[in-house]
Amino acid sequence: MKTIHYYFFGLIFLLTLSCAAPPPEHSYDIVLTNAMIYDGSGEKPYEGSVAITGKKIAAVGDIGTYEADTVIDVQGKAISPGFINMLSWAAYPLLEDGRSMSGIKQGVTLEVFGEGSSLGPASEYARENNEQIRWRTFGEALEYMVEQGVAPNVASFVGATTIRVHELGYEDRAPNAEELKRMQGLVRQAMEEGALGLGTSLIYAPAFYADTDELIALAKVAAEYDGKYISHLRSEGDSFIEAVQELLTISEEANIDAEIYHLKAAGRNNWQKLDQVLAMIDSVNADGQKVTANMYNYVAASTGLDATMPPWVQEGGTKEWIKRLRNPKIKAQVIEEMQYASKAWENFLVAAGDPDNILLVEFEEDSLKYLTGKTAGEISEMRGTEAAETIIDLVVQNGGDIGTVYFLMNEDNVKKQIQLPFMTFGSDARSIAAEGKNLESSTHPRTYGNFARLLGKYVREEKVIPLEEAIHKLTLLSAQKLKIEERGKLDSGYYADVVVFDPEIIADKATFENPHQYAVGVEHVFVNGTQVLNEGEHTGATPGMFVRGPGYQEDKEEAAVSSR
Repeated sequence: MKTIHYYFFGLIFLLTLSCAAPPPEHSYDIVLTNAMIYDGSGEKPYEGSVAITGKKIAAVGDIGTYEADTVIDVQGKAISPGFINMLSWAAYPLLEDGRSMSGIKQGVTLEVFGEGSSLGPASEYARENNEQIRWRTFGEALEYMVEQGVAPNVASFVGATTIRVHELGYEDRAPNAEELKRMQGLVRQAMEEGALGLGTSLIYAPAFYADTDELIALAKVAAEYDGKYISHLRSEGDSFIEAVQELLTISEEANIDAEIYHLKAAGRNNWQKLDQVLAMIDSVNADGQKVTANMYNYVAASTGLDATMPPWVQEGGTKEWIKRLRNPKIKAQVIEEMQYASKAWENFLVAAGDPDNILLVEFEEDSLKYLTGKTAGEISEMRGTEAAETIIDLVVQNGGDIGTVYFLMNEDNVKKQIQLPFMTFGSDARSIAAEGKNLESSTHPRTYGNFARLLGKYVREEKVIPLEEAIHKLTLLSAQKLKIEERGKLDSGYYADVVVFDPEIIADKATFENPHQYAVGVEHVFVNGTQVLNEGEHTGATPGMFVRGPGYQEDKEEAAVSSR
């Protein structure tokens, strides 16, 4: 009987072993399960899981059996690559607060700087007058930012305005041969340190003072490193066609891919010009040039009151600008020029059509902050002065420029642009928290809502494009334009920049009346494999990296560091 008893229990033991689950095939750090996967390719979504190990994606789809340190059931929500902000003004805000709250809460995992201005190279004047600047070169600036700790990844074009100010200050003149050579050298250094290309912003002084030949000379250097020329055009209004032609000329002469920042036809009289511009772009692309564009998803632009005044009065920088405006004769001349459209410069007072289409949102002078949220028309009526004089007086009293929202665009054009196959998206705004000092000023709602607005209003509600196409444009297409590798797609070996969101809920909440409102619908965000947003709440993690462009030369950068 004892022998039978041992035999029986031995048999049970063997049967138990044979029925036990096989050991897991893989081990991961994080697994996101039960997901609807939008991989960034633009193809239809599919069900599956995303596995992360370290900073990279390890597997996507059916990942087999596994064990993981962290498993998150996303309950059928959408998973996509992190969104790329093609035009960000978050550089200095991120140095103050690296959380990137308004961006992260929309799923933005890469902020791209450089619309005309970049953190470096920093001139001696800039270093002496801005205590935030602790660097000299372009590369040092981005490295310093990452060392301070930022939640998103960061990348940048080198700003042509920054290069010009470095060598010429704020003078309205062309560089001589030696100065141009030094400017080209600064572009070369920035490209080797990781710049994505050359960025311009040509409606503003002193960028306005650069002629086409100067820009071609700088763009040729960026082209040597497979960089891109990206530009806020010299005009988006009355000289829109001519400004686009200038960009096409620069692209052709420098043999460089080009992109238009925040494509728009500004001002009612110019709305119909968009079709001609799109035909121009299609024509050169058919001939082998590569010209594309990005946009933000609003009918209102945002810049300063400087855009209502001729560039000549702004030569020399803010102090000289204010000094001139205090001169009665010069003031009278400026008022006269502000009344009329001009092919020579972009006049936003005329483009707005009505002073009530000019909303003032950011003052430096505390005594003027009570005017926040009022239009130039309302303030003119309060003061009993015409709009042009009111605007000049406000700039003088503020001691400098004033943040302004201009209602200039057409909703039909916005939808037409969203559908363009080459279109990507940028907020043209900071990434900030809806708290503290930020609440003392207003802002454009795109700061908090640009990307969520695309996915909520234009995808879910108005069905302008399908969700998989929108995600492709926000992710892989953007990365391909920037010529950065291993970003923008959910695929093995790519960096684990990952967003989990609810397609039925995601939406912008920020309005022009109350802009400091976070978007809703994004639940989880991972940057380089580290969770930055957990169930909608920031974790405090700052895993962001400096994402470098195609011309980066690590050996030269290390040599430069060792020589300092």
